[in-house]
Amino acid sequence: MPSRVIPFVNDHYYHIYNRGVEKKPIFHTRWDYARFIKTIKYYQLEGPKVKLSRFLISQTIRPDPDKKIVEIICYCLMPNHFHFLIKQSKEGGITEFISKLSNSYTKYFNTKNDRVGPLLQGEFKAVLVETDEQLLHLSRYIHLNPLVSFITKS
Repeated sequence: MPSRVIPFVNDHYYHIYNRGVEKKPIFHTRWDYARFIKTIKYYQLEGPKVKLSRFLISQTIRPDPDKKIVEIICYCLMPNHFHFLIKQSKEGGITEFISKLSNSYTKYFNTKNDRVGPLLQGEFKAVLVETDEQLLHLSRYIHLNPLVSFITKS
């Protein structure tokens, strides 16, 4: 497997994004968006975990919410893609987070929609944020994405 051109370094910010295979939707209902958000919150936490589906029905399993492998600064979920502005907190955190998030959500989506195969288009994309100006612009871009794409009016 080829290595990334950009190494992920702790306490640095990155723009992480990916889209559906063939630019197809990865969210069909509001429940799909809600499940993706639950998946984000769960897999950004550090430590070994049970499957998300078991966690959601369990009342006894509680990962420590103060120990995160990544810090989500902002995100945007669009019908066929997603964006994150993210800061790595633990070595290998971004790769672990996106891998578990993608695999978990793909399994959910495929089971729910009686389909097989990949949901997302290849390896996720990553851009290192190098300046404060870039950080500000990226945050604005992520927040305005639904508006400029005419997904919402406000």
